[in-house]
Amino acid sequence: MTRKVTKAVFPVAGMGTRFLPATKSVPKEIMTLVDRPLVQYAIDEARAAGIKEFIFVTSRGKSALEDYFDHNLVLEQELRAKGKNKLLDVLNKTNMESGAIAYIRQHKALGLGHAVWCARRLIGDEPFAVMLPDDVIAADKPCLQQMIEAYEETGGNMVAAMEVPREKTSSYGVLDVGDNIGSVVPTRGMVEKPDPSEAPSNLAVIGRYVLRPSVLNNLNAKKTGSGGEIQLTDAIAQDIAAGVPAYGYKFDGQRFDCGSKSGFLQATVAFALAREDLRDDLSQYLNDIVATGKAAQ
Repeated sequence: MTRKVTKAVFPVAGMGTRFLPATKSVPKEIMTLVDRPLVQYAIDEARAAGIKEFIFVTSRGKSALEDYFDHNLVLEQELRAKGKNKLLDVLNKTNMESGAIAYIRQHKALGLGHAVWCARRLIGDEPFAVMLPDDVIAADKPCLQQMIEAYEETGGNMVAAMEVPREKTSSYGVLDVGDNIGSVVPTRGMVEKPDPSEAPSNLAVIGRYVLRPSVLNNLNAKKTGSGGEIQLTDAIAQDIAAGVPAYGYKFDGQRFDCGSKSGFLQATVAFALAREDLRDDLSQYLNDIVATGKAAQ
C-alpha cells in the first residue's frame, strides 16, 4: 500500500528575467493570470489533491510572495465593515493556516534538482509532490489530483507528461518509453534536454511530479547534468536504474507555459474566456481586433 501524499514542494527561487522589468520588484509567481497570482493556481490544485503541507523554495527578493499568504487583517476588517462578503470569501481562500506553509532559501541557482533537495529535511521519508507554478494546467479534474489517484495504484515515481513536437524536445526532460498507450506510461529512463536527433521519444516531462523520498537520496550527490545544473530528472533516472518503477502520466487538460510571455498571454485569454463575467466583452474585443487588424499603438 502506498503512503498518502500530503506534502508538496514549490520551487520558486527563479529571478523571472523573461518578464523584466515587471519582475524587478514583483516575484513572477505573484504576477496575475486574470485576477489570481500564478502561485494561487498551483496552491488551489494542490489543495484539491489533498496536499496539507506546502514547502516553498525561495530566494532573495521573494518577500512579497511570502506576504501574499499572510492574513491582511486591515483589509479583512474593511471588507467586513462594508458588507463585501463575496470579496471576503475570495480573500480568505488565499490565506494559509499557521504551520501549513514553510519557506526554505536556495542561496545559489544550481538547478531544479538542487531546489527540491533544499526541502529534504521537511519532506523526511515521505512521498511528496513537486509543482512548478509556471506550468498552469486547465482541467476539469486538477492535474495533480489525477496523478495522485494514479500513483495510489502504481507506486514508484510519476511525472506529468505530454507529447511535444520533436524539434522542441531540447527544451524538456524526455521519457524513454515503450508502447505509449493509455494514461499511465511505464518509463525506462529520462533524459534532460536531449538533442532532437537523440531524444528517446517526444513525450516530455511537465511541471508536476509525485516522487519517492529515494529521489532525495540520489540528489545528495549533487551531481551536475545538462546545463551544468543538478537535474531532478537525473535523480529519477537513477531510481529507475536501481529498479524503482517510474511512470509518465498523460494528464487530461491543457497546459500553458506561463514561464514565457507568449504562454502567459495565451493563458490569460483562455482563462478569461472561460469566465462568464468576462467572456462576452473579451470575445467581442478579440473579434474586432482580428477583423480590423488594429492592436494597441
